[in-house]
Amino acid sequence: MRARTSIDLQSFTMSQYEEITQLEGQYLLPTYNRYPVAFERGKGAFLFDFEGNKYLDFVAGLGVNALGHSHPRIVKAVRDQVTKVVHLSNLYYNEYQGRLAEKLCQLSGLNRVFFSNSGTEAIEGSIKLARLAGHRSGGDAKSRMVALEGSYHGRTFGAMSLTGQDKYRKGFEPLLEDVTFVPRNDVEALREAVNDNTCAIVLEPIFGEGGILECSTQFLQECRALADRFRAALIFDEIQCGLGRTGTIFAFQSFGVVPDIVAIAKPIAAGFPLGAFIAKEEFASAIRPGQHGTTFGGGPLACRIGLEYLSTVEDEGLLANVRNVGGYLQQQLQELVGKYGAVETRGRGFIQGLVIDAPGRPIVEGALAEGVLFNVTQDTVLRFLPPFLLEQKHVDKGIRVLKKLLGKKRSRTDNQVSVAMGMR
Repeated sequence: MRARTSIDLQSFTMSQYEEITQLEGQYLLPTYNRYPVAFERGKGAFLFDFEGNKYLDFVAGLGVNALGHSHPRIVKAVRDQVTKVVHLSNLYYNEYQGRLAEKLCQLSGLNRVFFSNSGTEAIEGSIKLARLAGHRSGGDAKSRMVALEGSYHGRTFGAMSLTGQDKYRKGFEPLLEDVTFVPRNDVEALREAVNDNTCAIVLEPIFGEGGILECSTQFLQECRALADRFRAALIFDEIQCGLGRTGTIFAFQSFGVVPDIVAIAKPIAAGFPLGAFIAKEEFASAIRPGQHGTTFGGGPLACRIGLEYLSTVEDEGLLANVRNVGGYLQQQLQELVGKYGAVETRGRGFIQGLVIDAPGRPIVEGALAEGVLFNVTQDTVLRFLPPFLLEQKHVDKGIRVLKKLLGKKRSRTDNQVSVAMGMR
């Protein structure tokens, strides 16, 4: 296997890499600012490009590949199920939808599940359910929602309406008008925003795209109290932070505050499209047949893989690994603070961030050349969403690369400052 260099991406690998990029450039909508690599396969915590170069994966498909790549239990289950049936209309029953719903209810303590295709659709269904329940308890006026500044919930119109970042909303207005945004952890602003016409309070316990920022336990407790007082649905968006990433199956279990509805997706079907929202009975009972539905959500293949995912997390003790290795990752990142331009660490388990004092994309691109996959959000937050089977030796390698790149960045900055001072 040849060493990675910038030349590799422009010469030897061009036959495969260029064909892929040219096809996408010609036929796909230009919605993604991709990194210059194409992957062919994966195994465990690693991905391999078409030249056979190996990359340690701290991105995990933006949190989807929590079991890593090509996990043998998932491969076996997929091979078996595709010989039976992949899709059935929701006009009919299938073997796995009820079983997966039962498991999710048992794990969450909530009562009923709706399966969607994605996390964004899980959010859409959650707010539809909250609106129905609000109208039932308070009439048509009970339709307002409270969301958080800096949040991210998806790119459909309802989800964008709850997303507190202008860069995702700009150009698509008008959106839903009955949404009030409050700052994260501002209890007084929250109290002013929630009233008798509020049907839902919607939040991420830990912001993902928003920069790996946690809601405080006090703030979440106040959300719970206000939702109870005004008969509103407390909706937690755990699409990125849930299903084990904090070291508990649901993130709300890490905070000790139980929502009325929780939206999940990303790792649940190990890469197959599946999302869901889980609701307490008092809200679930507001909906009737025909008021919501899906063509693909809850199919037999995706639901079988969902069951296999949850069983694998349990059988292999992966939650304990998330807590233990996640704690080690946090310790190693914390040791960088105050050095190389590293400002602050955030998060817990396997949803963590390192804030740096410069744009993060050059660091991500440099790590790619070193065979490590990082991600950046909010321009200056390096985001870590590794697979749950990550080991301490993997953390050590990632930190070595990070130190090398941050050190180079700091040296360049110091040189630039010296030159500028010498010119005065």
